[in-house]
Amino acid sequence: MTATGLQTGREAQRTLVRASHVVDVAGSTADGWVLLTGDVVHAVGSGPEAPTADQVVDLGDAVLTPGFIDLHGHGGATESYEDDAFDGSLAVHRAHGTTRSVLSLVANPVPALADSLARIRSVMAADPLVLGAHLEGPFLSPHNKGAHNESFLIDPSPAAVEALLEAGEGVIRQVTIAPELPGALDAVRRFVAAGVTVAVGHTVGTYDQARAAFDAGATLLTHAFNAMPGLHHRAPGPIGAAVADDRVTLELILDAVHVHPVVADTLLRAAPGRVALITDAMGAAGAADGSYRLGSLDVTVTDGVAHVAGTDTIAGSTLTQDVALRNAVSLAGRTLPEAVAALTSVPAAAMGLGDRLGRLAPGYAADLVALSPTLEVQRVWGGGRELR
Repeated sequence: MTATGLQTGREAQRTLVRASHVVDVAGSTADGWVLLTGDVVHAVGSGPEAPTADQVVDLGDAVLTPGFIDLHGHGGATESYEDDAFDGSLAVHRAHGTTRSVLSLVANPVPALADSLARIRSVMAADPLVLGAHLEGPFLSPHNKGAHNESFLIDPSPAAVEALLEAGEGVIRQVTIAPELPGALDAVRRFVAAGVTVAVGHTVGTYDQARAAFDAGATLLTHAFNAMPGLHHRAPGPIGAAVADDRVTLELILDAVHVHPVVADTLLRAAPGRVALITDAMGAAGAADGSYRLGSLDVTVTDGVAHVAGTDTIAGSTLTQDVALRNAVSLAGRTLPEAVAALTSVPAAAMGLGDRLGRLAPGYAADLVALSPTLEVQRVWGGGRELR
């Protein structure tokens, strides 16, 4: 038997989970097991011998991974995170392996965003699997607004920044800012000083403007390639600035709609260990095609692809993280440990949570996903509690 363990004092319920393979950023272990004590991983190992436990779960030929983390999603199950309630959305994504979520909000007037942040605060108080909120708006370029209402886009003035920080204290986990806007660099510094992860996105900015934002403290690129200038050989733009900067994590929507698989593969090769797979999912994730709302905009979903009604502007996705995992392996050519890392340890580190989320190791959260050999979700645990 090989094992590593964590010594604890008074122990809670002990659950031993066995699987054909245990996979995380460290690699793949055959005939592996994970011992959970309450809501944390107590020990991991391999072989027939294992610690005693109150409960043993034998998953047979399953692959066991850490729970998936989604840094950027707007909803699902016909709901959005601007709604008064969104239990169905969280449930559908958890059934697909996402055990920790950052809830994204589209551009709205500051008072409306404050109301949404208050609702998310209430949810977080009861549900530790919700990591906080992502303000994708309102500090976006009107020239690359995507599926955001241009009427609600504003410059990141000190007054607006302070109003949102006050309303979202302890709730705002991430904010997207177009770095070319007036006051953007000061806003980046202020959000970072308040403990908020800042992303560059929805921008027409240059390489130099993006690099200045990264030097000011931004450490994330919102859905790489989408709503930003492309990677040109004489004008590398925000993508080039992010790839060249080891401090930066790049979000990627790997649904074969937002980004061609060849381009996704190129990005994953160019920035190994720094690409976080996200869903950017809207209300049609886990639901049928039809008519939806994303913030204040009408959205039409056809064959699982969402567009702002009457336009060719993509309006989020209908992706779930298990599909992103399978696409990373089958379309983008990643090894399973690489693909799993892009859903677990990479986003955890991007949020400053890499010491407690995203790995199967002693002291980490008891978030697990059991996958079939074809990578279909079979069972899910979040914080030691079985969710599916």
